[in-house]
Amino acid sequence: MDEERMIPYKILKEGGQGEIEEKKSRFIATLRRVESEEEAAAFIEETKKKYWDARHNCSAFVIGKKAELTRCSDDGEPSGTAGRPMLEVLLGEEVRNAAVVVTRYFGGTLLGTGGLVRAYTQAVKAGLHASRIVTMRYGVRMKMETDYNGLGKIQYILGNRNIPIEDSRYTENVVLTALIPQEEYEVVCKEITEATAGKSVLTKVESLYYECANDCAVKGGVTKG
Repeated sequence: MDEERMIPYKILKEGGQGEIEEKKSRFIATLRRVESEEEAAAFIEETKKKYWDARHNCSAFVIGKKAELTRCSDDGEPSGTAGRPMLEVLLGEEVRNAAVVVTRYFGGTLLGTGGLVRAYTQAVKAGLHASRIVTMRYGVRMKMETDYNGLGKIQYILGNRNIPIEDSRYTENVVLTALIPQEEYEVVCKEITEATAGKSVLTKVESLYYECANDCAVKGGVTKG
């Protein structure tokens, strides 16, 4: 298994909107999840039309697990004072598949280079705070078939690792389905096999990226979900 492929990453699940005010200038940050440059461009254009009377609609977006595609625009602000700082917030928070437009209504007072950078940075942070971000984790969807004596043991093993059960079917035996983090897969299989004395049938259905549960801990902290 390619270890680099297994590294968790964060995506914008649901966009939000945040606003700050700096010396009577309003900075409104609007975020949306995007999967392509075309989607990002359409969102930026849509937002510009919505806030057509604003002085500036600066933008930035990051697409791809490794941030393969990034773009930013100052939209008339002094070079490097808006789009780049906005992009740096997205990259610094390691959020992927996200586009942000910060709309500025000028309040009559010039903020200077440093003031603009701070304002656009804080606006994006406010927008992210109002958004929903989830962590995508690489793992295995596994089907576990057991008799009723083994059910409690499997539930205990999965619960002890904060692995939720996706689906349960109760017939002559019990069939459970769960998403197992790749790095825990072999250990979980071993624990279940030992706990049920080899009577469980474990089937690897597929390998995939999936959204972590709210309490899913990953490198760098706990996901906001």
